[in-house]
Amino acid sequence: MIRAFGSRQFVLFLVTGGTAAAVNFASRIVYNRWMGFSAAVVLAYVTGMITAFVLARLFVFRDSKQAVHRSVVFFVLVNVVAILQTWAISIALAYYLLPALGVRSYVAEIAHAAGVVVPVFTSYLGHRRWSFRA
Repeated sequence: MIRAFGSRQFVLFLVTGGTAAAVNFASRIVYNRWMGFSAAVVLAYVTGMITAFVLARLFVFRDSKQAVHRSVVFFVLVNVVAILQTWAISIALAYYLLPALGVRSYVAEIAHAAGVVVPVFTSYLGHRRWSFRA
């Protein structure tokens, strides 16, 4: 399992995932203009997830033999776990930990960035095993 994180495929996953994370992060800022932080985090995650699926299918898991509809189902299931991780960490940091530490500037941005980073490893393993099985 550890060996998987040193592969070219994982590096490509990080690049495409980083792009999707940037879409996620930027869209949260836009969505936050029209809705609360919690809802904006969830909607931004969905936006990033769509971006991630397209990029992963095109560049990372090109040798996947799975039908697209099956990949989508597993992709969503893996991301349900990831979005729960992202949401919980973002909320915990924004409303509890960062204020307790006296952080007053960019609280939402710091919290959300940390929340987006956490599920990288679990998501890679899930997508490799289920979403885009070769």
